[in-house]
Amino acid sequence: MGSHSFEELRSKYGTFVYEGFNAERKETCVYITYNFKIEGLCEFHPTLKVNTENMDVINPWDKGAGREILFSMGLVELVSYWKSACCPKVKIECGALSDEDKRWWKKLYFNGLGEFFYRNSIETDFDSFMEIECTEREKRPYFSVNTSGLNLIPVGGGKDSNVTLELLSDLKEQNRCYMINPGGARSRSAACAGYGEEDIYFVKRTIDRELLELNRHGFLNGHTPFSAVVAFSALYCAYLSGGEYIILSNESSANEANISGTEINHQYSKSYEFEADFRDYVRRNITDKIYYFSLLRPFSELQIAKMFTKIEKYFDVFQSCNLGSKTDVWCAECPKCLFVYSILSPFMEPKRLAGIFGRDMLDAEDMKETFRGLVGLSPVKPFECVGTVSEIVYALSLTAEKYKRESRELPALLKYFSENFDTEKIAESQAMLRELNGEHAVPDKFKKYITEMYKYVSASH
Repeated sequence: MGSHSFEELRSKYGTFVYEGFNAERKETCVYITYNFKIEGLCEFHPTLKVNTENMDVINPWDKGAGREILFSMGLVELVSYWKSACCPKVKIECGALSDEDKRWWKKLYFNGLGEFFYRNSIETDFDSFMEIECTEREKRPYFSVNTSGLNLIPVGGGKDSNVTLELLSDLKEQNRCYMINPGGARSRSAACAGYGEEDIYFVKRTIDRELLELNRHGFLNGHTPFSAVVAFSALYCAYLSGGEYIILSNESSANEANISGTEINHQYSKSYEFEADFRDYVRRNITDKIYYFSLLRPFSELQIAKMFTKIEKYFDVFQSCNLGSKTDVWCAECPKCLFVYSILSPFMEPKRLAGIFGRDMLDAEDMKETFRGLVGLSPVKPFECVGTVSEIVYALSLTAEKYKRESRELPALLKYFSENFDTEKIAESQAMLRELNGEHAVPDKFKKYITEMYKYVSASH
């Protein structure tokens, strides 16, 4: 199928409409269907099914703050469908937004689509890429929200959320795991941490097949800010159950751009900037009773990797490879797999690590170009949730020096790395494991867990 250009699509399909949503509660679920359309082209009806079987629902599911969150979830869902034709106008017919809110959503869309614009060679700017048209919002009335003292922990199944589950193990009675489309590594990780089915809140999210059909016919496709979907859907579950904290596992490394000299960031909706913006939006428009923050924001991917390798029970259950997610395996062929392998390599035995991934990825000569991007020998860092160039370089330097001390032959990629970097000099510095990022919003009651983790990752072992 031929592909369509950004300019061609925008001139032909001028308006994307958020018509509204239908929500109903049947037995143990809240069913939500969103109604979008591209005028002159098609309609979309994506769905969310919020399972409430394990919840003590203490706030109205479809009134007040609940309805405002449902409306907002539609605003974050719509960008996945808007991007197929990039209509210059977005018309919202089911709710009101202030000028400040419009700017807020445009910022999320524009920054969250940075990779999409780059990969599709789209040149646009913040002011012109989209105009949001809707009723002007007056001052939002105060919404009454009941609280229960619960913590919601979004679980993705990777090393980061597993570290958070372990750090907060003493709060087990107050904790609930949160997942979108449970199963695989997400469910295994929760079980490994000691949480039963009754401790898990989840949402099943379905993409409208019409979008896939458009993609097949050459309409635009690409990355969208998925972590914002996690944020708003977790917010709805926290609201229903009276949860007071949504505790993420995003690290300081998520703030780094993928393209040198730009702000294009695959992980924008995991960044501290989005985290702070989200808190502000929720406080301004919905409630000040639910606080959204990342427990691991003070730490780098390298420090989280070191902490993770202390918790061996998760070694055979964790998984965060997007390509292998459908079959629940590490594909051992993508940038994410190579990154996770590399960042863990200083702290694990090579044989154990290779056993998890199915091969020694530092010997994967077929991945040399990806490797060059990860270590900064190419200007484009892979578009994946991967750490900063500096911490990957430091991790591999530690690994190379470990191999040399043990008189082991360097695998191909590590040998190539050693030819391009002074691994001994880099490895001598322990500064990276002793750093603590001060740009975070961890509440005082959770700071003891930062102290506990810092003591371990900063110590010489």
